[in-house]
Amino acid sequence: MSDEGQQSPLLILFLVVLIDMIGFTLVIPFLTYFVQDLAESDGFLDMASRDWWVGIVLASYTLGQFLFTPLLGALSDRFGRRPVIMFGLICNTLFLVAFGLASALWVAIAVRFLAGAGNGNIAVTRAYIGDISTSDQLPGRMGLIGASFGLGFMIGPFIGGVLTDPANGFGGPFDTVWWAAHPYFLPCLIAGMLSAVSFLLAIRMLPESLPKEKRTYGAEEKGGLKAVLRNLVEVRDLSPNVRKLLLVNASFLLAFSMLHTTFILFTGMSIENGGLGYDERMNGYIFAYVGLMGVIVQGGLIRPLSKIFEVRKLMIVGIIFTSIGLAWIPYLEPTPLAMALIAMAFIAVGNGLFSPSQSTMITTEARITGLDLGRVMGAQEGFGALSRIIGPVLAAFIWSATVEGAGIWTYHTVFQVAALITLLGVIIQWGISQTESNHSESE
Repeated sequence: MSDEGQQSPLLILFLVVLIDMIGFTLVIPFLTYFVQDLAESDGFLDMASRDWWVGIVLASYTLGQFLFTPLLGALSDRFGRRPVIMFGLICNTLFLVAFGLASALWVAIAVRFLAGAGNGNIAVTRAYIGDISTSDQLPGRMGLIGASFGLGFMIGPFIGGVLTDPANGFGGPFDTVWWAAHPYFLPCLIAGMLSAVSFLLAIRMLPESLPKEKRTYGAEEKGGLKAVLRNLVEVRDLSPNVRKLLLVNASFLLAFSMLHTTFILFTGMSIENGGLGYDERMNGYIFAYVGLMGVIVQGGLIRPLSKIFEVRKLMIVGIIFTSIGLAWIPYLEPTPLAMALIAMAFIAVGNGLFSPSQSTMITTEARITGLDLGRVMGAQEGFGALSRIIGPVLAAFIWSATVEGAGIWTYHTVFQVAALITLLGVIIQWGISQTESNHSESE
């Protein structure tokens, strides 16, 4: 496929990942308040037990991903990338709308689980890019997809924050009993509609990237819980570089998912209790700023930086920047706002450097060693999903145990633990060779 012919697929892939990230992140500004409301209606009234459910709802999405992404990645190796991507967009559309209508904790948990189970688009999208890209093109194209992460991280929380509670926020046609009883439905509806539009565009404009002669079979044997666990164990049979890169990504995502769980628990706390007193809209603005920084780094800076510095070094710098930002968060004050923006910039820039660099390295290594990209990216997303299951639950547990504590065990603790987990990536990756410089181009 020529460079000109690849522009349309890349645009659609950009939109697919963008929609995925909007759907995943739009819940961030209001999920804490939504789950707190549902938990209180189910009888969980004290802060510790109520906030615990925030981590459970977040973890349910990635539990679905953990169980089913390896199967979806394997199916993309057998039947092609396009049908799996289309299936993920359909799931996005249906379950985003359903989540906004959830009226009990068990409904919210079930819907988020099904949404994660049906959506393997991130892994399959990366495999698609690997199918159509040379090694020289990979950093820039992975950066492009990374930029869609950042843009989705900007648009999603903005939509979620601004459109929450339209009955009070906008009035007019929303000033009804129904909208007052469903304050979180409008942002979910808008995100579902965007996913439907992305699906229609993909039907018309997204060609298949994996020729039939390059497809593998036996995908039906790679699904299910036993197969998922077997794939985790069989990582020991992969090359040392692939194993390390999988673990680096898993540790990074573990810490990042802990941030998703507790950042708004912290910012939403009253100023008297040490928090920042932010509401849904303010949290939406903060995450929109983080997304904007990610777009700048991954969409504009990663390509020239990868030509100047080794990809591995960019990955390490990204890890360190993110750790600094995580450790800084609990020491923020309500004013000046600039300090909060600087702390979040460290996290945004760190993630912007880490994600495309790590993706580039593991994609190149997989191609050199003759591994199926769908399987490798499915394994990576499976490990990442496992991290995003453990992260919210671990963060919620630490938060519940320490939020009302004193001394060294306070609401600061969860952010300090996340920062240390991030730094584990620096240790794990020690000894990884610069793949591009050690191997010739593999066509």
